[in-house]
Amino acid sequence: MRSLKDILKNTEFGSKYAKYEFQNFGLRLAKELNDTSHKSLYIKLAKEEKRILLEEALDFVKESRAKSKPKLFMWKIKQLRIEDGSRKTDLPAGG
Repeated sequence: MRSLKDILKNTEFGSKYAKYEFQNFGLRLAKELNDTSHKSLYIKLAKEEKRILLEEALDFVKESRAKSKPKLFMWKIKQLRIEDGSRKTDLPAGG
């Protein structure tokens, strides 16, 4: 039986720099959206957002013929947050 570390190294999305699973998922998002210049954004989204929202938005973008997949992806995440009722809000001052 192979370890998870070995499996991730041998996949096309595996990176020797991705220590955690969310980092690997963020890099995969960047690659699938053809937006590798914003890898850190996708890693942050993978860390902080619900995975189901990200996967649903990615599926939506894959099925479309959009000129700008990253823009459509971010728009869809916003729509899904509203539908889910999980809008991110800033913490009140002093809190």
